[in-house]
Amino acid sequence: RKQLGVKWNLTIGLYWIRPYTYLNLDERNRSYLTQDGNPYFESIIKISNLKQVPSAKVYLELISVFKGMFEKSDNPHHSFPELSREAWLSSISISQNKKESFGWIFQGNPKYYNVIDAVKDLDVITWTVKQYQNQIKKGDRAYIWMSGSEGGIVASGIIQCDPEIRKDNSSDPYFVSDKITTSETPVVDIKLTHKLTDSIIKKADFLADERLKNVSIINFPNATNYKLTAEQADTLDSIIDGTYIRIEPKNQDKSITSVSSKRYWIYAPGNNSTKWDEFYSEGIMGIGWDEMGNLKQYPNKEAMKNKMKELYGAEYSYKNSALATWQFANEIQIGDIIYVKRGMYKVIGRGIIESDYIFDDSRNKYKHIHKIKWTHKGEWDHPGQAVIKTLTDITSYTDYVQKLESLFIDENSIDIKEEKEVIYTPYTKDDFLSEVFVNEEQYNTMVNLLKTKKNIILQGAPGVGKTFTAKRLAFSLMEKKDISRVMIVQFHQSYSYEDFIMGFHPSKEGFELTPGPFYQFCKAAQDDDERDYFFIIDEINRGNLSKIFGELLMLIEKDKRGEKMRLLYSNELFSVPKNVYIIGTMNTADRSLAIMDYALRRRFAFFEIKPAFDSDGFKKIILEANNSKFNALIEQVKALNDFISEDESLGDGFRIGHSYFCTDEEITNEWMEYVVKYELLPLLNEYWFDDKSKIEQWTKRLCDALND
Repeated sequence: RKQLGVKWNLTIGLYWIRPYTYLNLDERNRSYLTQDGNPYFESIIKISNLKQVPSAKVYLELISVFKGMFEKSDNPHHSFPELSREAWLSSISISQNKKESFGWIFQGNPKYYNVIDAVKDLDVITWTVKQYQNQIKKGDRAYIWMSGSEGGIVASGIIQCDPEIRKDNSSDPYFVSDKITTSETPVVDIKLTHKLTDSIIKKADFLADERLKNVSIINFPNATNYKLTAEQADTLDSIIDGTYIRIEPKNQDKSITSVSSKRYWIYAPGNNSTKWDEFYSEGIMGIGWDEMGNLKQYPNKEAMKNKMKELYGAEYSYKNSALATWQFANEIQIGDIIYVKRGMYKVIGRGIIESDYIFDDSRNKYKHIHKIKWTHKGEWDHPGQAVIKTLTDITSYTDYVQKLESLFIDENSIDIKEEKEVIYTPYTKDDFLSEVFVNEEQYNTMVNLLKTKKNIILQGAPGVGKTFTAKRLAFSLMEKKDISRVMIVQFHQSYSYEDFIMGFHPSKEGFELTPGPFYQFCKAAQDDDERDYFFIIDEINRGNLSKIFGELLMLIEKDKRGEKMRLLYSNELFSVPKNVYIIGTMNTADRSLAIMDYALRRRFAFFEIKPAFDSDGFKKIILEANNSKFNALIEQVKALNDFISEDESLGDGFRIGHSYFCTDEEITNEWMEYVVKYELLPLLNEYWFDDKSKIEQWTKRLCDALND
């Protein structure tokens, strides 16, 4: 069983040699044999679930069971070749169904319907079709989803008929509430092929895969039926049949919070770092948990914890162990920095990751590895006390990382260490205009204001895309998505000069003078004065600006750039470089905020971002949606905005922004209902908390647009 590369292939070889004596357990046969409703399923599941390679004893026991069934006259097959042929024909049929059919999720609420018992008891289950009644077809793939925090996919199957209206089925024994009505609502029959009540595919599994993270049930969980693409359905099938390979989610718009994308880790090579010399000489880092097999097979940390409980005993939670194995396999990337520790008080090495995760089954122990270029080996005092865990991501602890890096600086070396060049995605003015719903004239105005004043505030009503616009304005001026030259912070009522510029903060020795993000950003820009840098302040009017900027209130002015002033807490002459541009965003509908300091207003240009329902970009969304109810809803929102503008207690700054209706999801009736009920109406209740008649008027108008 442990010989590299053999596994199930041994059964294939035995079958080829003696086809009437030995059972072939290739992937096709295993998939066929483990389908619910298969004539062999009940007999073999008592011996093996065929998810792990069986021992010789279990394999011979399976053969004995099959041969006994072959001798029965009513058995559909009488030899292993006949069985293999049937598995082959079944695989062709399933493959054809997959190519030609959509996938559909059918959701049930356990408060109203006993989903688990119905799945366990029934081979064919009947389900209501409230959405996509004209698209769901016989032969499509179906997946039963149980709602709730512990819910997820509990079964899969094939739809047996087109949606059809039947007599009221309120006598269904699995109903647990009289709130469900099925009269005059189409239903379909679903033949269940896999029952997953003991291995539910949960929401976390969807979020952990690029192909599944945007399935509509994740973001809009209040409907009954959800459409899946063929790729999404194929991915679910691969999880179910054991052939799944996870694709890590891509973050399309990562929060821009630092000037470096690499991550930093502190790591112990073996118990008390006993493997350090071996790993250093081999140029690798490794962790244990070898019995887990290839860590890429697990879709999430929960699956890893369950496997650890199975392998090592169920009395522990394995929270830290699963986190370490998950991060080692899925989060450590090429270029990351590794610090090696011994115990809690010594640092013994440093290295740079040079490979993705590797499962090396040829090693006797520590089969989970990364290749690494070790840059330092020795012994240094750890700054403070190190964590006890095997592997810890310390990237967000910037002061801690700086202290560790300082251990490896050779004061006698004249070499200057250079980071590898990062190639960023190009980003042009045309890209900006295709993503942001403003016209070319408005774009040119923003650019001219920022270049002229150095500081600009994008203000506007909720949902007009102020922060989105700010980031892309910076990208367009750099002509690339260079996140190393963009930093974003968010102001709030507790934010201070000590947080933003520099201040004393608690440390092991007492208090330590610590630079803030704006100070560090300006220093980085100062050393790279031939390129522009952009500092974005989200919700700029939420902070006490005079308190936050302090003496820098003068230095941010365009004609004061480069002038030096002594800082409050440091005997240092500091200046704001000429290549630093400040972009703030301000929500004009937030009534909890004080009026902005006039001295600060003078240092910024202000540009209003307006709702863009009539822009070419949003008109394109309307055309692509091709939904008459969406068109009607947008017309009502435009009318609502006119009404808000004319309201003496509100005005233009309180209008509804277009970004409420911008989505990567399919625009369905359920999605629109979700936006209206859970985003727009609560906002209107806040606006008119003292005028219920206006709330009732616009609640009716918006809801009527969805019901027409």
